[in-house]
Amino acid sequence: MNAFLGAAVDGILYAAWLFNIAVGLTLIYGVMKILNMAHGTFYAIGAYLGATLLGLWFSSGLPPLGSLAMIPVAALVAGLAVGVAVERGVLRIFAGRDPVVLLLVTYALFLILEDGIKLIWGVDPYVVSEPMWLLGTVRIGPLVYPAYNLLTVAAAILVGVGLTWFLQFTSRGKILRAVIHDEEVSHAMGIPVSRWKLSAFVVGTGLAALGGALTAPTVSVVPGMGVEVIVMMFAVVVIGGLGSIPGTVVGALIVGLVRSAAVHYWPEVELFSIYAVMALVLAVRPKGLFSGVELRKI
Repeated sequence: MNAFLGAAVDGILYAAWLFNIAVGLTLIYGVMKILNMAHGTFYAIGAYLGATLLGLWFSSGLPPLGSLAMIPVAALVAGLAVGVAVERGVLRIFAGRDPVVLLLVTYALFLILEDGIKLIWGVDPYVVSEPMWLLGTVRIGPLVYPAYNLLTVAAAILVGVGLTWFLQFTSRGKILRAVIHDEEVSHAMGIPVSRWKLSAFVVGTGLAALGGALTAPTVSVVPGMGVEVIVMMFAVVVIGGLGSIPGTVVGALIVGLVRSAAVHYWPEVELFSIYAVMALVLAVRPKGLFSGVELRKI
């Protein structure tokens, strides 16, 4: 029972982490129809910026608990700086091109930004583990976890509920949904589509950076960490359905629980288990579990 409980809790914690980094990819695809290969690098930039700000906070002798405020600050700065620069400087130029072209453009961005990270932060690892132990520990049955892990779960819940509430129950959210469903009609109605696309891309970038900043105290922040999460992010959004926030929730839970079960009971097939689940889902639902009906213009 202890092993089963450990696998379940680890799976939920991993699913919350996956949702935090994958929901921005879902949002960007839903609004802009871009499979953003550079999304993992946005996650890495958030981790590096979070580690930098946390390091500055602790080296300045400020109250340790206040360092947690640096996590959303890092996400906000990364979202605004990187998101605006990439959307205005690159993606706007290729707007309306074939999706394969946009995929290649974002892949090129991924390579450029990875080298940019090395130029700015170097190749040595950044370790800022102090926030991990600020909140103490929490006991779940016989198991003990750092209470910091609950911040990841809380962030996932707040982001998921916040995005759903915005899209479903606010006037601006309904405008964004109109842009998603029919860009031409939105233009005709006087909606500034380009501005909404920029906003969605900045928010999606910021969410990836938030996931990275939350992860920074739990790992060594090193070059290439953005590459490691790309497969998992795409597995989540492909299983759940591209552009679907509920699908991202379900996809993250499936990937998180399957991976955790594999790690606990059959470690040799950890990575294969993700591909197997993705293949099974796509065999039944080729566009994902929560894929909507697409309108075809004639």
